[in-house]
Amino acid sequence: MAIKSNDSNVEVAGGGIKLFSGLGNFKVIAVNPTMAELHGLGIMVKQDPNYFVELNGTEYFKLTFWIKNDDLTTRFDILMNGTERVSQSGKNQWINGIGQSTWADGEPTYEWYKKDGLRKALVGEETLINFTKSWANVANGDEVSFDSIAKIVKGDVAEVKALVNLLENNEVRLLIGVKDGKYQTVYTKVFGRVKPQRDDLFVKNLNDDYGVFNAEFDTTLAWGVFSPELAVVTPDSDSDNVSEDEDWV
Repeated sequence: MAIKSNDSNVEVAGGGIKLFSGLGNFKVIAVNPTMAELHGLGIMVKQDPNYFVELNGTEYFKLTFWIKNDDLTTRFDILMNGTERVSQSGKNQWINGIGQSTWADGEPTYEWYKKDGLRKALVGEETLINFTKSWANVANGDEVSFDSIAKIVKGDVAEVKALVNLLENNEVRLLIGVKDGKYQTVYTKVFGRVKPQRDDLFVKNLNDDYGVFNAEFDTTLAWGVFSPELAVVTPDSDSDNVSEDEDWV
């Protein structure tokens, strides 16, 4: 006999790849990196990433942020293109130089809405600005805009990539989930600052009709290893009374 045994409390069997969920603080380590740049970060992809995708006949550019904390390295995409964002009712989305966005038929006339830098927002721009506000920890009312936004939506991300070094010590608070039981995914409807930690803003958005997160996550939003909820299968009624004396062969 040859058996190399271990104590029952020692984990030796494969438990699969660890997945995480909940709210965590992350650093941004790369923006739209090449395969060589990813390898330099220890992310061993097999080919250069393709940052363009066609959906329903429309081409989008994937502005991709790679993020990292002590437990997890993953990424998320913001789909962008040079089209002005218009609602189903025909209203334009507007954005200004301090990152305020709103919807209106013509130029917004609200008293609270600043006119500096006002223009029609492009598809994906609001998400980029909201993420940058939290990542750069921009104070309310301070400037947050990109001079080259018309180039960014077409794939020239030099201005965004520059922030990786400028903000190398900054962190952003993100909600992480699990999709299809094996993929990490990031909630992009709201982004958080490290201070103050307004977890209530995530809860508010998650409960909104347009804020659904298409992923599994710990509903307490606590950061940690993801444990999926298990369903117990009820046996068929005709197998309820199996006798130990029955022939199973």
